[in-house]
Amino acid sequence: MLAPRTDRRVRVRAWDLDESGEFSSDSLDRGGTWLDYVQGTFSALAERGVDSPGFDLGIASTVPLDSGLSSSAALGVALAAGVGAGLGLGLSPEDWARIAHRAENGFVGVRCGLLDPLASALGREGHVLRIDFRSEEVEAIAIGGQALGILLVHSGVERRLADGVYGQRVTECRQALEAAQRAGIAPPSARALRDLTLADLPDLESALEPVAFRRARHVIGENHRVDAFCQALAKGDLARLGALLALGQASLRDDYAVSTPELDFLCELGADCPGVVGSRLTGAGLGGFTLHLVDPDEMEAAREHLGEGFRARFGRLPASLAALPSRGAWVEG
Repeated sequence: MLAPRTDRRVRVRAWDLDESGEFSSDSLDRGGTWLDYVQGTFSALAERGVDSPGFDLGIASTVPLDSGLSSSAALGVALAAGVGAGLGLGLSPEDWARIAHRAENGFVGVRCGLLDPLASALGREGHVLRIDFRSEEVEAIAIGGQALGILLVHSGVERRLADGVYGQRVTECRQALEAAQRAGIAPPSARALRDLTLADLPDLESALEPVAFRRARHVIGENHRVDAFCQALAKGDLARLGALLALGQASLRDDYAVSTPELDFLCELGADCPGVVGSRLTGAGLGGFTLHLVDPDEMEAAREHLGEGFRARFGRLPASLAALPSRGAWVEG
């Protein structure tokens, strides 16, 4: 919710946090709180030459914070969409995503990618998005066969992307590529590990240090799994979907080193749960939620199975959310 003001003040009420804040659109200063994301939106708009007046803003969200469910991207996209509409800028959903990314990456200072804001802006009901970040092509792939629901279960471990592990992994992957180029495995023209294939893995294992090889193996394998997953999804091949999710989780645990015992256990519970197609962690890992593809008719039984199994092991009942592949952001009013 937003309403324009006649001055340059931006007053914000976050109802779900029961907190308020304000700043001047002429004087943006990062303070290390949720208000930075709002300021970041105005900063990103200013970089586009937009002279923003003041607004009264009301914010509410059901997306859990710091849990790997892209709460910051959802907020940034909503702000970009709302403020853009309020100013009559005619921004596209792709613009919303880029403004949200610039706000978080440039102003807040989190080394994050464009995936989350694009998913928040461009989601389609009954589809998944295959996003190529080199060509910037976004392909909506219809879910074939039976409907699938999404069960999200919280590990109880809080995570913060800004803690630096995401940036560390980016650096490690860049170093792995540079080592592959020095070894003559990757061509000098290679811009990322995506320019290598599964066939390069034996040579990479011989040439790279163990950590660098594991990071490279994860990225190369994950790129392959994404395409295989899209193909299986379009065909409604549930067995293949489950196997690919399991392989991805194992790689996140062993090669990328971003899982935790709680996340691993939830995925193990999912593997033995009737109605669950497959499981893996979400987001950057290191806590937060696991994602489980579930037969919608078995959603509540799966929620109970995972919840009670987790409580028996860790002594607490995990929070959980059920969802369906849905429409992305839109503006009302």
